[in-house]
Amino acid sequence: MIGWAGKRYWLVGASEGLGAALAHKMSAAGVHLILSARSEDKLNELAASLPGKSEVVPVDVSNADSVKAAAEVVGDIDGIVQIAGVYWPFGAKNWDADQAVAMADINFTGAMRLMGAVVPKFVERDAGHIVLTGSLSGFRGLPGAAAYTSSKAGVMTLAESLYADLRKTNVRVQLVNPGFVKTRLTDKNDFSMPFIMKPEDAAREVFEHMNTDAFKRSFPTLFSWVFRGSQFLPDWLYYRLFA
Repeated sequence: MIGWAGKRYWLVGASEGLGAALAHKMSAAGVHLILSARSEDKLNELAASLPGKSEVVPVDVSNADSVKAAAEVVGDIDGIVQIAGVYWPFGAKNWDADQAVAMADINFTGAMRLMGAVVPKFVERDAGHIVLTGSLSGFRGLPGAAAYTSSKAGVMTLAESLYADLRKTNVRVQLVNPGFVKTRLTDKNDFSMPFIMKPEDAAREVFEHMNTDAFKRSFPTLFSWVFRGSQFLPDWLYYRLFA
């Protein structure tokens, strides 16, 4: 178990859903949180509801200047948790170019901008903790979700590469891959969502993982086996089953 009391963590994507639920978990453990997202009002409401110390630093991860300015305000931290993301359900047959680019720029490139702000500092001092958020949908291409799944796949390979580079240092890299979590984003879906989780349950999974030395956790466990197992299927069978 990690000693969390007094640690400073930058939680990006904290304003609602999984991010807000995780903020409560971490704050109760004694973490000093820097809460970031685009909505300052929601962040202030969250900060007021937390049991521990917190600061509010708004950021737009799709804007490099915003990330740079926020990182300067945040200063030295013990860790960063990247949860910020957007989602719209569509595939190739009803492609929305603006929404597709937004998913790529916020979900993936936003994570890359954040890494640019913290990884060099962590490497220089040989200390730090990075938690990136992928998705069960990122293991392999899925129908009706080209933009979203590719953005999450990018985050997942980013985490894997960072872990490969840093696993023998004192910079810890971890990846969480949630399934469906009940939020305003999944409320957009008009299809059945097996094993959908409450944000509080998903946050418990994430925080439990953060207390381990393991690199990756994909959850819910039973549901994750479908996606992880699909990687071993030949193309002709995979697309017959999933497309």
